[in-house]
Amino acid sequence: MKINYKKILLLISLAILVYSCGEKFDLNEFNLSDGNPNIGGDTVYIQLNPVWEGFNKPQDIIVGNEPFIYVADTENDRIVMLNLDGRILGTRTIEKPIALAQDFQLNLIVSAKFDTIVNGISQTYNAIYKIDLASVNHQIEMAPINRLLPKSTSDLSNPDREYKGVTVFYDNSFVIARTGPKNSSLSDPDNSLLLFKKQIDNNGAERDSLTGRIPGLDPLGGGIPSAYGISSIKSFSGNTFDLIFTLTGSNAFKAQWLEYIDSREFTGYVSKFTLSENDFMLPNRFSDPEGLTIDAAGNIYVVDSEKDSIYKFNSFGDQLLSFGGQNLFNHPHAAAHFDKTLYIADTENNRIIRFILSTDIQ
Repeated sequence: MKINYKKILLLISLAILVYSCGEKFDLNEFNLSDGNPNIGGDTVYIQLNPVWEGFNKPQDIIVGNEPFIYVADTENDRIVMLNLDGRILGTRTIEKPIALAQDFQLNLIVSAKFDTIVNGISQTYNAIYKIDLASVNHQIEMAPINRLLPKSTSDLSNPDREYKGVTVFYDNSFVIARTGPKNSSLSDPDNSLLLFKKQIDNNGAERDSLTGRIPGLDPLGGGIPSAYGISSIKSFSGNTFDLIFTLTGSNAFKAQWLEYIDSREFTGYVSKFTLSENDFMLPNRFSDPEGLTIDAAGNIYVVDSEKDSIYKFNSFGDQLLSFGGQNLFNHPHAAAHFDKTLYIADTENNRIIRFILSTDIQ
């Protein structure tokens, strides 16, 4: 019998790594029907230690372009900046941050809150901020901050509006996902995707300008495309304006992909997939998806908070795997992916957990 020494060595190395550095999931827990999904086949996600603790209900995590890691440490009212080893490099106090993105000028765009006085009454608003990290060499504590929303008197008359997600395109334009209770207006329903672009003033100064809503989204739609309760949003790397977002409104299709088309016949967004075309578009596939991320290969990771689970799909909408369960997560809200490592904001456990695919172990 021919002995495959290379394969044996790989298996021994894998076993040592799992025993010493992480926790391998119990393959017997793979069961999508009992609310405790896990993954099947030969590929497993291995948890890396240590778990990053010290957070209080973190609701978002991103890997920036430096690359540093940024955590929306929501109930601690701060943004935490870490290196890839998990060492905290700095923090920035800001009220209840829930969503983060970074442009290619290294500005952080943050959804958070602020308090102000309106007609003599203290009022809390949801807000979008931009933090200029590059101007202070990433000393996040002292970085200049600018509030982009709410900006106008009209904005202040809608205190129930929330900004649930933000994402940046390759040209530094960005999209804000807004939700709210007023959706009868045809021109400005609360449930919308708002597009910001760079504008150059007469004096040459550059500023971010709200240029409008992405059209064609039904603010209360139960089908596709819909903006009913968007909970997170991500764009792809590269020269594309495609968007993927999750929804927590009443909709059977709670993860949707908008494809941007620019042709002589049509310019705008259409749904990438038709209903039930693939695993991604199966009705009632998700219960409470609060977050998602996209890796460098275009794979999509959806974080289902109610199911305490992570679902991975390829760019064709085929489900590749899922894992999680109540023994691992407690209402996770966000994911980020960088250099083969998957980061999960395990919100109700007040921690960040990292995973790596067994096939990616060197």
